[in-house]
Amino acid sequence: MKSHIPRKRFGQHFLTDTALIESIVDLIDPQDGETLVEIGPGLGAMTLPLLARIPKGSVPLTVIELDRDLAARLRKRDDVEVIESDVLKVDFHALAVAKAAKLRVVGNLPYNISTPILFHLLEVVDDVVDQHFMLQKEVVDRMAAGPGSKDYGRLSVMLQWRYDIESVLDVPPEAFDPPPRVDSAIVRMLPLPQPPAVDRVLLGELVASAFSQRRKLLRHSLGHWLAERGYSGHFDLQRRAEEVPVHEFVDLALKVQAQTPETTKPA
Repeated sequence: MKSHIPRKRFGQHFLTDTALIESIVDLIDPQDGETLVEIGPGLGAMTLPLLARIPKGSVPLTVIELDRDLAARLRKRDDVEVIESDVLKVDFHALAVAKAAKLRVVGNLPYNISTPILFHLLEVVDDVVDQHFMLQKEVVDRMAAGPGSKDYGRLSVMLQWRYDIESVLDVPPEAFDPPPRVDSAIVRMLPLPQPPAVDRVLLGELVASAFSQRRKLLRHSLGHWLAERGYSGHFDLQRRAEEVPVHEFVDLALKVQAQTPETTKPA
């Protein structure tokens, strides 16, 4: 079979370290009857080991692949369902409904669009059991960062209010072909069982405002945002955004939401 040349426009870096791949599959630990969805299967480095853990006759593995040549290769298998699409255009809720099951989502995400993919999946978090992704280590550090850390920011807050996030494995550049110019890591994302019923869009606007001038005190950024919405409650604005825990941002959003009847339905 003709070898596949990695395409820069798709951000393709293929995982080749077999021992590392087995470690990743061990972390995912696929079980019989689960509905697995893999984003960006590429040459099947994780796809094939995942399939090896799933009994034949079980639920087929669904893969989402944009590269038509790679998608064509995967279609030759009878234990894989291929969705040839940009992952940002995939309706994961419809997929979960069609499968009549919640999804376990895995993948080596294209680093150039990893954050948009994470926010795309945030919209359907209720349809997900868990997520295991290979990402740029810098992004994983930001996702898992706590208050007071230089990595703590909008991404941290917007994901941590809905997920328990853990960096579970570091991956060096030499594990890929071609090697990326950055270190990578595997992140595990477990949806929280009883998240606050906060409006996701409202929270997003609040957090974006808070971190828009992260070197300044919140009274210069979030303070103006709250004043524009007529918020009359108390919130300590004599801090920088990076000092505020996730739960305080969420609590504030809930209070603003309660004071604003026209706020959209909670996500």
